[in-house]
Amino acid sequence: MPIGYLVSLYPASSHTFIRREVHALREHGFDVHTFSVRMPSAAERAAKEDAESFSQTSYLLPMAPMRLARAHLETLVRNPIRYARTFQLALQHRVPGARALAWAVMHFAESMVLVRDLEGHGITHLHNHFANSGATVGFLATRHLGMSWSLTLHGISETDYPAGNLLPAKLEAADFVACVTHYGRAQAFRLISPDHWHKLMIVRCGLDLRALPPRRERQRTGVVRAICVGRLSAEKGQVGLLQAFAKANVKDAELVLVGDGPERARVEATIAELGLRDRVHVRGRLPEHETLEEIAASDVLVLSSFMEGLPVVLMEAFALSVPVVAPRVAGIPELVEDNVNGLLFAPAHWDELADRLRRILTDAALRERLAGPGRAKIEREFEISRAVLPLVERHQAGKAPAPSYAATPATDHAHG
Repeated sequence: MPIGYLVSLYPASSHTFIRREVHALREHGFDVHTFSVRMPSAAERAAKEDAESFSQTSYLLPMAPMRLARAHLETLVRNPIRYARTFQLALQHRVPGARALAWAVMHFAESMVLVRDLEGHGITHLHNHFANSGATVGFLATRHLGMSWSLTLHGISETDYPAGNLLPAKLEAADFVACVTHYGRAQAFRLISPDHWHKLMIVRCGLDLRALPPRRERQRTGVVRAICVGRLSAEKGQVGLLQAFAKANVKDAELVLVGDGPERARVEATIAELGLRDRVHVRGRLPEHETLEEIAASDVLVLSSFMEGLPVVLMEAFALSVPVVAPRVAGIPELVEDNVNGLLFAPAHWDELADRLRRILTDAALRERLAGPGRAKIEREFEISRAVLPLVERHQAGKAPAPSYAATPATDHAHG
């Protein structure tokens, strides 16, 4: 059965788990075609695997005017009543305001192009990752076609404004909803009637353990290395991490930051203010294989986020037998068990983070003890061939009847 996967941006360095999921479904015999609202930059598709995914993906944007006009003319002529109802749905499925209205019109314009692409590829079911603008485009296109549709929920941001205002309508329209954490599933439960709870299932993001680099033996230079991988943005809390690292004051310890983003200037200024230039190194954004090699060459991986779903980088560290220090937030405790396979701290509690860093950076035996259980947990629950099985079973069960077409009131504007 031809299945479509739609993402706002694909491929992307932060979406490697989607690529693995698509490949795993193909290995199970499913015909999966990928779609993306926006075209990724050259940097996003630099890796060999991403370049291959790019060549196999259909893009809505940038859009030639003739392509847009042809798609709308064909759908209008074929079924003017349904075309009008989909436009009405687009205008209703948004948050208040003139800007949101403009985005709604854009979402409708993109959805009619997607309708044409889905029909052209013979797609019988569409799946969206993330309840964002791309999901709004997928929602509109599949409502227009009467096609079954599903969605993967990742993090708490999908329940925040504006996406959260629109999520109930999407959950109710979906054939099924994959949730990467029990925490996220519970947040979705509170937004919809119990009549729809049966749709929500746990589907973990998975790792391909065969593709990971080998665990690198440390050069015994006396320097203990911590690494933090993540976008340099406010919600990742790297400024607090730097403060905690300085307070931990572990002799001969260094910290490597992998990632880039809007907070880079502030991060670098904080490094200078704290006198950490000789001990903290900002690598910027790296390709997937280089990031994995950096993790494999580290003694500890640390995250300092204020909000998360279930970070794939924690799974990667565990798979590479690298112990972790992470905040006790959202789905992270579903993976990291305090003092069993990692150390947890209260989010934004920098003194507690400093204590955890001091403990793990000065105790090689503790690091060794935590590393083994982490790898075992990944093998049991997060290896891609296991993680994808709920989706395989769901798709093998066959296409469920699509929801009856109706212009369901709701709201959205976030794009991308």
